Amino acid sequence: MWLLSSRILAALLGGYACTWGITSLGIAGLVFLGVDFHDAEASMFMLAFLCFLGLFLWAFTVTSVTRVWLSLLGSAALMTVAAWLLQRSVLS
Repeated sequence: MWLLSSRILAALLGGYACTWGITSLGIAGLVFLGVDFHDAEASMFMLAFLCFLGLFLWAFTVTSVTRVWLSLLGSAALMTVAAWLLQRSVLS
């Protein structure tokens, strides 16, 4: 029961965190490339739906729950920090 609960939480929370990192990095990257903020935001939000769905389904296909947690939260942290640094360079 614990493994199933952990996998469901990883799929929901880890998938959300990773999608947030991808979206924030995508918006910051598109703005850095010269795309208007609202256009970048709208396009990344549309992509975020597909991204979350893919990550959610992927979390149930991987055999190791630990690998799911580490992959999703690790990539979410890296992309969020990268987006923060890119945003700081865009704004200064």
